Amino acid sequence: MGLYDAYLAARLRHSAAALPETVAVVLTERDLLDGGYATLEDLLGWAVEFGAERVVVYVSVLDSEAVPRLRAGLEGVSTPRPMAVRGPEDDERADAPIQVSIGLGGKHEFATAVRQLAEAVDAGDLDPEEIQEADIEDHLVFPVAPDIVVKTGAERLSDFMIWQSVYSELYFTDVNWQHARRRDYQDRQRRFGR
Repeated sequence: MGLYDAYLAARLRHSAAALPETVAVVLTERDLLDGGYATLEDLLGWAVEFGAERVVVYVSVLDSEAVPRLRAGLEGVSTPRPMAVRGPEDDERADAPIQVSIGLGGKHEFATAVRQLAEAVDAGDLDPEEIQEADIEDHLVFPVAPDIVVKTGAERLSDFMIWQSVYSELYFTDVNWQHARRRDYQDRQRRFGR
């Protein structure tokens, strides 16, 4: 550990700021090329080391034919906790400490949840007047709200976790994904909307 890394670690230990319990990371399929899977393994370790209970990773996919290759690569990643991987056609809830989405966007996830609620209303199992936010959340594939969303590349949001990340801190990194370091993970401060 270098001197600057030691400084950041000490600053983190003495900080009164709460560390994020749920971290979401938004990547592109290009980020996983040229050593990107190793960087992801490192990040998962750092997140757990700094107290994250859950890590949710979204891989934005432009070509749906890349999904099987990405799934195989992601399922081969060494993780410090159990992992659930979901693709564009998966509607099964991801209940694991590490959750990975390959191209399963928030619009699709939200539309599927609403469709399932509409089916329950149509079957007479649910009164539309009684639908609460929790009912929608119960039908989401990724049910947790992240404390922070880390996005590589341009400063724009993605289609991932549009319902869950409404109150999340957003952190756009200008560091190329393959060159992300532990200090990049440590050197952010939660502003809580300020």
